[in-house]
Amino acid sequence: MNLHVEGVSKKFKNLKANDNINIEFTPGIWGLLGPNGAGKTTLMRMMVSNTKPSYGQIMLNDVNITELGSLYLDKIGYLPQQFGYDKNQTVKDFLHYIGALKGIKKKERNEKISELLSEFNLSQVRKKKIDNLSGGMKRRVGICQAMLNNPDILIVDEPTAGLDIEERRNFRKYLTTISKEKIVILSTHIVSDIEFIANYLILMENGKVIEVGKSDSLIQALDGKVFEVLVPESDMSRLEKEYKIMNFRNEAKGQVLIRYVADTPLKDSKPVSPSLNDFYLSKVKEV
Repeated sequence: MNLHVEGVSKKFKNLKANDNINIEFTPGIWGLLGPNGAGKTTLMRMMVSNTKPSYGQIMLNDVNITELGSLYLDKIGYLPQQFGYDKNQTVKDFLHYIGALKGIKKKERNEKISELLSEFNLSQVRKKKIDNLSGGMKRRVGICQAMLNNPDILIVDEPTAGLDIEERRNFRKYLTTISKEKIVILSTHIVSDIEFIANYLILMENGKVIEVGKSDSLIQALDGKVFEVLVPESDMSRLEKEYKIMNFRNEAKGQVLIRYVADTPLKDSKPVSPSLNDFYLSKVKEV
């Protein structure tokens, strides 16, 4: 399976939200990273046919998705940051409603809903109104509705917003399991959510893709360029202007431990293994 975004741009009056995007998606987990306003949500909305590109095209197995129409939508699962529901709907009623809209037969719906409610620990609240659930539970209901049709392509915007640590771990495990034969695209600000599960990374800024590739390769390109060192707190203002500081921690006696990226390290610096956070912060100008 191949999903190809070819030269896609999207303009809103004088704003170009996406500018000549070219990405070829294959099965696996794709982490979509970038600061607010980078164009991530606009790109996802075009990929699920909620909005049309101003220029370019999106192809599934060499066929334009506009030509495929409902055949393409049948292969998509989508969870936006906010999903709509009737305040009077219970969890089970909502999922049946979405399943019916997706054309899933009742027997199959019953089986899939039971399976997903169990997978995401929602069986005990299946008869409760969604509006009365916690934020984390609502998010899990949203994940369930995205997976009802067992999609070949799953696109999720801020997937773990509102989930606690254990729920995030379970969701990452679930995605890893299903991604062997599916394209899974996760847009997130929480770098740790994709650090260990993303096979590929896409980094966006100001409507453009500035980096795309295999996660390990992109991160390891920083090998030998990430360091830690203790510096006087009084030097921080100067060092922040001269170096790309990834992180820092106050220590005793007016010292600060900094983690930074540089070709030439400061005196007494210790090299450390690069992380996804180092890669992200070193590439993006504004976060």
